[in-house]
Amino acid sequence: MTATTADVRSRVLLAARAEFAERGLAGARVDRIAAEARASKERLYAHFGDKATLFQAVLDADAAEFHEAVALDPADVAGFVGAVFDESARHPEHLRMLTWARLEGIDYRLPAGVTPRRKVEALEQAQRDGVVDPAWRPEDLLELLFSIAHAWVQTPVRPEDQISSPAEQRAAAVEAARRVIAVPAP
Repeated sequence: MTATTADVRSRVLLAARAEFAERGLAGARVDRIAAEARASKERLYAHFGDKATLFQAVLDADAAEFHEAVALDPADVAGFVGAVFDESARHPEHLRMLTWARLEGIDYRLPAGVTPRRKVEALEQAQRDGVVDPAWRPEDLLELLFSIAHAWVQTPVRPEDQISSPAEQRAAAVEAARRVIAVPAP
């Protein structure tokens, strides 16, 4: 049975995700990706052109998957932080890809069709509803909420006896978000 173009492309993207998430753009090897995908290097290059374009395709796919998986409910903004924490725990390769992109100086923009606009609009609605401090610029607040959800991933290593469980980390992130968004008393 001959593999379809879509089959080959899908296998290459899966193999590339694993390779890039582990080694970054500079450390990844096209021959390892091709071997894992059961595709020739020539076919890989025919689909993606070069390694940097393949990296970008994986980054775009990860962003699309992540943004589709995590919604922001204006009635539960702190819960959004918990959902981001959970999604990142289920798919650590997504955050690893973004981290590699930053480390390697790739100026990343969300792919066409993937926009945080709905999340920003949900924050604006939450502010109108009086459940989020209106002093925040919604775009800035969204970035802060993502940062809170990923705090433990980005924190330097702590002594073994001070490491909290994932459940404790998640609960602390959600509580931190509650405090950040709290509407000040008059």
